[in-house]
Amino acid sequence: MAVVAGVVTPVLLAGCSEGKPKAVPELPARVCWGAFSGSEVTPFLPAGEKVSVSDGDFRLEESLDSETCSVDVDGITRFMAHATFREFEDEIEWSSWDSHHPRPLDVGKGGIIWDGGAATHVVCEASASPSDPGKYIALYVDTLGEVDTEKTQSAVPGLLEKFMTFAQRELKCPGA
Repeated sequence: MAVVAGVVTPVLLAGCSEGKPKAVPELPARVCWGAFSGSEVTPFLPAGEKVSVSDGDFRLEESLDSETCSVDVDGITRFMAHATFREFEDEIEWSSWDSHHPRPLDVGKGGIIWDGGAATHVVCEASASPSDPGKYIALYVDTLGEVDTEKTQSAVPGLLEKFMTFAQRELKCPGA
């Protein structure tokens, strides 16, 4: 309590905590197979104690092969990039994202964007006929958790474009 001009006023004192306020953990310079810079992914991460990046070698050699990179903060996935090899283009569909009300996105082929992410696919080797397999790569990036929708909508298309360029280069697809 403090007395100011004869009036007793309660005073709120902020205590000192032993730890610093939580901040977004620092990422390595390159993440997700080197497809993104750490600074590109950091804005989608919440404050926390520990960050971990889980990815392996980026190899897609046969149908249904897939690679996933996840960036976790305090053990919870907060950013994900995923690629899947398909033999036929009609196998690629994004109905699993329908509940997120996706909209068309002009990145790659059949690109879509939703509040927290985006998806597209690239043709590495087109099918010669409806029964001959080709090589199609489905790609998506997703921000998970509480995200600023406006910030995500402006940044995610660029991340997907970088991921697409990375996948084309690594998989030696035409147009890379």
